[in-house]
Amino acid sequence: MDPVVIPILVAALVIVFLVASTVRIVPQARRYNIERFGRYRRTLQPGLNLVVPVADRINTKLDVREQVYSSDPRPVITEDNLVVNIDTVLYYQITDPRAAAYEVADYLQAIDQLTVTTLRNVIGSMDLEETLTSREEINSRLRAVLDDATGKWGIRVNRVEIKAIDPPHTIKEAMEKQMRAERDKRAAILHAEGERQAKILTAEGTKQKDILEAQGTQQAMILRADGEAKAVELVFQAVHRNNADPKILAYKYLETLPHLASSDNNTFWVIPGELTEAVRTVTRAFGDESTAGPHHPAQPEGTATAD
Repeated sequence: MDPVVIPILVAALVIVFLVASTVRIVPQARRYNIERFGRYRRTLQPGLNLVVPVADRINTKLDVREQVYSSDPRPVITEDNLVVNIDTVLYYQITDPRAAAYEVADYLQAIDQLTVTTLRNVIGSMDLEETLTSREEINSRLRAVLDDATGKWGIRVNRVEIKAIDPPHTIKEAMEKQMRAERDKRAAILHAEGERQAKILTAEGTKQKDILEAQGTQQAMILRADGEAKAVELVFQAVHRNNADPKILAYKYLETLPHLASSDNNTFWVIPGELTEAVRTVTRAFGDESTAGPHHPAQPEGTATAD
């Protein structure tokens, strides 16, 4: 090989190495912190970037997208001295890559420990029932504390959610018994309300039935009385139209009297005063016919008659 070619090849390799060391391509949503001789120089943005070979080097590569961090269950003591295990899920985003790399050694561990201490402070002022029913309040207080503390680390906490709250096993059994008792109580109340409504509806139905039956009986009696009144009126008009004899009227009067006592509801019967006059009239009418014959003159008192 020609001795001149070797230096040229070495020079070309050195140039290629220098060019490759000078050019840095940063992907989208990534940030690279550059140090020059061990001191922070700048942060590379996405795209093509040029650095000084040998002098500049990449210290940290950070992802600035929103990320999720789920912590392990941690024991926390409530105000009523009960130990509950709480695990949280954290949504955070790096806003300042330089601060995230140089202001804190491990920002995830720092956030985790800060979450645990804040949880213990918050839950320590609540009893178990309040802890189980105040998740929104706990989340908001956690987010306020974490956002204030992580701001100087170049991290923004977007959301903090409590994933699970696990009370002790004995407390779970007691809560289940309480819930079962509450359900039984509500079931008994609903059953009693149902029976009460059923009785009320039955009573209302019976009342309406009695009212309708009474109204039907009343209407029937009214119609019956109207019919009888019209019948009497027709009979009266027929009698007056035909100029009936008093003897016939007296006979019809006696014929109608038994019907006055034919009702089952009559317990006693008052005989009207006109009954005797009607009897005399009828008797006189039939007596005149039965005694019709030759007229015998009346004999003076004391005169004997021969058979």
